[in-house]
Amino acid sequence: MERKQYNATIWLLGSLAAIGPFSIDMYLPGFPAIAVDLSTDMAHVGLTLTSYFVGISVGQIAYGPLMDRFGRKKPLMLGLIVYIVAALGCALSPSVSVLITLRFFLALGGCVGMAGSRAVVRDLFSGREIARALSALVMVFGVAPIVAPTMGGLVVKTFGWRFIFVALAAIGVAVLVALSRFLRETKGEDTSISLHPKNVVVEYLRLFREPAFVTYAFVSAATAGGFLAYISGSAFVYMKLFGFTETQFGWMYSANAVGLIAASQINRFWLRMLDSARILRIVAAIQFCLVAVLFALPLNEFIGTAGFIGLIFCYLFLFGFVNPNTMALALHPFTRNAGSASALIGCIQMVGGASASGLVSYLYNGTAMPMIWVMAGCTGVTLLVLGGSGLLMKGEPENLVADI
Repeated sequence: MERKQYNATIWLLGSLAAIGPFSIDMYLPGFPAIAVDLSTDMAHVGLTLTSYFVGISVGQIAYGPLMDRFGRKKPLMLGLIVYIVAALGCALSPSVSVLITLRFFLALGGCVGMAGSRAVVRDLFSGREIARALSALVMVFGVAPIVAPTMGGLVVKTFGWRFIFVALAAIGVAVLVALSRFLRETKGEDTSISLHPKNVVVEYLRLFREPAFVTYAFVSAATAGGFLAYISGSAFVYMKLFGFTETQFGWMYSANAVGLIAASQINRFWLRMLDSARILRIVAAIQFCLVAVLFALPLNEFIGTAGFIGLIFCYLFLFGFVNPNTMALALHPFTRNAGSASALIGCIQMVGGASASGLVSYLYNGTAMPMIWVMAGCTGVTLLVLGGSGLLMKGEPENLVADI
């Protein structure tokens, strides 16, 4: 692929993948305003985030077989249409229960870009180049958490929280137009793939026969749980406990996102020296040490606000290494059913995220500790899965280790 074509494809796929994160990050600064306007509390507003993660999980499972059967482009366009309609519905929500429900449908539409972008990358690349392309995607869709909270804070202050969802609908329209005009189909229709529910279930179950997929899918779920535990609790910790304004919260969130993007690009160069499995083991060990400090030391007595923010930044920075490598290792064994594999790993990842997000809300006690507890638990699970896997002792497949 020519460099110009490569860059254009990465930017378009990154925009598709950004729909999901943007729908989370942009409305986080509006949590307090949503709670006041809908006469509820922050814990119930947090459930709109949990329902979104559930919708992402369910939606990706549905899109996987559709993308393998009908190609990538048609399901991508269908999902974006659902997303646009749901976003407009969220803007008109009369109660928190309606908003929770519509956020579920917003996720059903938006998640198509997450699963679809990974499937297209697998169509176009192989070997270690998969991880490098996914790292490049992070650079593009990683812009979302940099600009989204700041945009969300400004929109809430100027127009109110409902206009956040009007803006999301407009973004969906723009991506849909770009997709229809500029993305070429990377996989033709395959009539041999059945959409009968029984056959779909059997096809998904077959994916679990691949040990590498099982290992790295669950590593991805555990790490996503730690990341989304932070997402779920960050608005309360920074804005309620630390007293940050919506704008300050947006800048803090953006700084963390810059670190994540920087790590993803460092990962592209690191892959020239180490394989993905070794990178994962190193990063997981460092993350565990960081969150252990947060877990062990009382926030106010020892590390203070600045220390807390610094440790969180370092913890999130390392996620830039985790996601591209886990996705590459999990997707590598698949070609014909890459769409289903991408959807299933995304579903497993979001189940982990939804569980972590819900647990943070359930454990809510007016402190930062529920967020830290869940982050520590997820990071511990990551280490256990990586350390207990015999696959990692054997190394990666030969063609994934080889330099490209």
